[in-house]
Amino acid sequence: MASVHTEWKVLPHGPIERLAENLWRVRGEVPHMPIGRVMTLVRRADGGVVVHSAIALEEPLMGEIEAWGRPAFLVVPNRGHRLDAPAFARRYPDARVLCPAGAREKVAGVVRVDGDFRDLPPDPDVALAHLDGLREQEGVVQVRSADGATLVFNDAIFNLPAMAGLVGLIYRLTGSTGRPRVSRLGRLVFVRDRAGFRAHLERLAAVPDLRRIIVSHGDVITDAPAATLRGIAAEL
Repeated sequence: MASVHTEWKVLPHGPIERLAENLWRVRGEVPHMPIGRVMTLVRRADGGVVVHSAIALEEPLMGEIEAWGRPAFLVVPNRGHRLDAPAFARRYPDARVLCPAGAREKVAGVVRVDGDFRDLPPDPDVALAHLDGLREQEGVVQVRSADGATLVFNDAIFNLPAMAGLVGLIYRLTGSTGRPRVSRLGRLVFVRDRAGFRAHLERLAAVPDLRRIIVSHGDVITDAPAATLRGIAAEL
C-alpha cells in the first residue's frame, strides 16, 4: 500500500477530458505502477461535484474544476485508492467523504469518513451503489448526461491493453490485460458471490442508453458498452 499524501502533491497526469456536459475524466500516473489511475468528476444537478478516486492536479486545472462546480463529495472507491484523499479532504473541508461500507475501517485510517455509498443524497444525474457479491468493498457510479448513461467502476473491471516485457507477463498472468474484464486478482480480493455479481452486471448492462463505461485502470469503454458488460458478466 502506497503511503498517502496529506499535502497537495502533484504527480504526472494528463489533461481534463470533457466526456459530457456533467462528466469529466483525468488520467494520472503513480510511480512503479504502469497501469496508471483515473479520476472521474461528475457534476450533480444541484451544482456540486462528485470526485471519484481523487487525483491532485496542477493549479490551473483545479481552478477549472472549481469554476465548473465546487467538489461536494469525495468518493474513495476502495481501500487501495486512498493516495490523494487526505489532501483533497484538507483542501475541501466542507466536502463529504464517502467510501464503500466494507472498506470504511481501512479508509478511515488515513482520512475522515462521513458515510458510505448509501449516503450520497438523491440526484437525478448521479447515483452511487455497492456492487452485489463484493462484500460492499466496491461500487458503481451511475451518471445520466444529455448523451446517455455512463457507468463508473473502480477495480472491479479493468480495461488495459497488453503490455510488453516482464511487467506485461505479470499482468497477463493475473488476467488483467488484453480486453475489458474482471482480473483474477480482482476475483480473489473482492468477489465472494459470483452469481450475485454477475446478476448485478447484467442489470447494469440493461441501463437505458448506456453510452460508456469508465474504469480506474484503462481506457473508457465506448464500443458496445452494454454487450461488453454482458460479456464480462458471462466470464465470471
